[in-house]
Amino acid sequence: MNAEHTSRPGFLAIELDGAGWAGADITRAVLAAESAGFHAATFTDAPAPGRANALQRAAFAAPVTRSIALVPEVDTVYTEPFHISTQLASLDYVSGGRAGWVVTAAESPEAAAAVGRSSVTGAALGQEAAASIEVSRRLWDSWEDDAVIRDVATGRYIDMDKLHYVDFETPADFAGAGYSVKGPSIIPRPLQGQLPVLVPASLLGEVSADAVDGVLVSAPMPELLAAEVRDVRDRVGVGVAVVAELDVVLDARGQAAASRVAVLDGGRAALAGSAAGLTDFLAELLKEADGVRLHPTSLFVDLEELGRLVLPELRRRAALRPVVRDGTFRDLLGLERPASRYAPASAAPAGVRH
Repeated sequence: MNAEHTSRPGFLAIELDGAGWAGADITRAVLAAESAGFHAATFTDAPAPGRANALQRAAFAAPVTRSIALVPEVDTVYTEPFHISTQLASLDYVSGGRAGWVVTAAESPEAAAAVGRSSVTGAALGQEAAASIEVSRRLWDSWEDDAVIRDVATGRYIDMDKLHYVDFETPADFAGAGYSVKGPSIIPRPLQGQLPVLVPASLLGEVSADAVDGVLVSAPMPELLAAEVRDVRDRVGVGVAVVAELDVVLDARGQAAASRVAVLDGGRAALAGSAAGLTDFLAELLKEADGVRLHPTSLFVDLEELGRLVLPELRRRAALRPVVRDGTFRDLLGLERPASRYAPASAAPAGVRH
């Protein structure tokens, strides 16, 4: 972000994992989230038989939406970096520039076995994530913005001088199996130039704050969340969006939240209660965080209450940024569109982040 977080209202994202697997359910959920006024929707990537992955679900949602950013989780440990880069670039095109990336790097013996690799653990997870981010960013830049020329007279579609090798190699201290990527990408540069990249705070260290645009912050209970946001802010500075993670379950349809509480993620703060109580909590939290990602316990039940009671009141209090129709995810985060790192130096605006 270009300005300090306290100088502008915040944004809200919602996790749509509870939407189900069917296309109609995904469409219903993302349109409901967009209609409610959420700025971004995220998609988890927990594997399940017969289920489309997070990136595929985000791509399915893209053509039916106009304002909500679509941000899938994509694994960096057992997924080829070249494929990550090109698939996310494609999502940026199909969404009109509203795509982002939540980087994941988790220990998973099952995923390792599925691709014939040894399981990655510890600090090596962060190294895999950092390398995958760097590969993706280089590949997104490997086509200059004006590489596609469509010159009928000469029969040239591409100016080959504006495509570049990325020549990436994993560092000498890389814990996993080393690899290299030559490039260039197989599709033109994304509409946003560089997609915004978000990582969980647990990956900071191996993943440099300079390599990302946002950090997802968790805490074991709501009372500790604001302090954790401040701690991460001190580590990454004001140039990186700090996004708090919160499980929610609301009083709804005549049932108290306490009676609706399901099994919650033990690593995230959870708030159960009234819409008014959640609104007050978010209004205070957004004074510290740039954004909050909500994880509803029951997506369609809680989303109804959020859209009816919580978001309108937060807007009345001027706690939320406006939703911009046909805007980009970079616009939401206050990021300029950068020039390709391989373009002539005069084409790159000064001081622009990834």
